Amino acid sequence: MSVAVRGDFDYAAAVKQGSRIRVATKYTSIASRHFADKGVHVDLIKLYGSMELAPLIGVADAIVDLVSTGSTLKANKLVEVEHIMPISSRLVVNQAALKLKREPIRQLIEAFQSAIPA
Repeated sequence: MSVAVRGDFDYAAAVKQGSRIRVATKYTSIASRHFADKGVHVDLIKLYGSMELAPLIGVADAIVDLVSTGSTLKANKLVEVEHIMPISSRLVVNQAALKLKREPIRQLIEAFQSAIPA
């Protein structure tokens, strides 16, 4: 989970000057807590979907979103300016479902295992 901005936006200066920053995200609780802990004043804009477009069309100065490789950020001329927290995925299987639908669940688990590099 990271904060990203347009390459031409001076995020550090805006934070240092105490400017109010417009931040687009669907993770409003995490973003609110992060910026409050830093004492940064933000206006949160709750968006779903292509978050990377918000700074490009002037809706927001920054975004808070999940970042994996950074290729989507680069494609949209955004740069990561802060890392908020690491994120990982987990597969949780209900014990009853595992007993009743063992084979389909096993196939799903194997598909995930084969997709993950060793």
